[in-house]
Amino acid sequence: MTNLNQRSPSPEFCPLAIGPDLSPLPHLKAAGTTSVDFAGLLSSPLLLHEDLSSGCGGQTWPAGMLLAKHMLRYHRDDLRESRILELGAGGGLVGLAVAKGCNVEKPLVITDQRAMLSLMKHNISLNQLDGEVEAVVLDWGELLGEDILHLKPDVILAADCVYFEPAFPLLLTTLADLLTLCPSAQVFFCFKKRRRADMQFLKKAQKAFNVVEIMDEDRPVFSRQGLFLYSFTAKTQQRNGS
Repeated sequence: MTNLNQRSPSPEFCPLAIGPDLSPLPHLKAAGTTSVDFAGLLSSPLLLHEDLSSGCGGQTWPAGMLLAKHMLRYHRDDLRESRILELGAGGGLVGLAVAKGCNVEKPLVITDQRAMLSLMKHNISLNQLDGEVEAVVLDWGELLGEDILHLKPDVILAADCVYFEPAFPLLLTTLADLLTLCPSAQVFFCFKKRRRADMQFLKKAQKAFNVVEIMDEDRPVFSRQGLFLYSFTAKTQQRNGS
């Protein structure tokens, strides 16, 4: 059993730092503001400032676009009472899209490492979502902060979080902590396979959680691009404390 007080600090992640057996990465953009309406699913576009100066999370990546579009298409009206948290938010694409386009009545929390905090806050203000979305520092593998313990999220969004193999155990630990905090929570998990090790993460997740593929009408398209969309929930024995 992991000693929560002896966890290693989260490393700084960047997909450019991993091994050579990659599928092509998106073109690295210069800093600037992107406008996206997710094929008309948002009545007014989301504005997202992208800036790689603080890390690779400052750019929009494919799984984030897919998960945001999925949530807008299939969960526009069923998140009203949900306590939502986004992991590895980067600039906040998924969480901000949900806050902007879904009927969410409770404050939504987007999280990442401290280096991304100013970008997350900037994008919250850029979309006039102050008071509706909060940016919080969350380092994977470390103890959950008081803000998150108080929130007790029951919907967790995670996109493009699988790309740096040394971080896999830390991400699994944080997911386990969140599902222990709220055993009824559901994780919407989307990632792009870039190297063979990415599927090892999924195998470990299947041992720890109930992992079910999420259906989406665009699956024939995104599956050919190496994108995967899953739901993670706590296993029955975890809920029963066994």
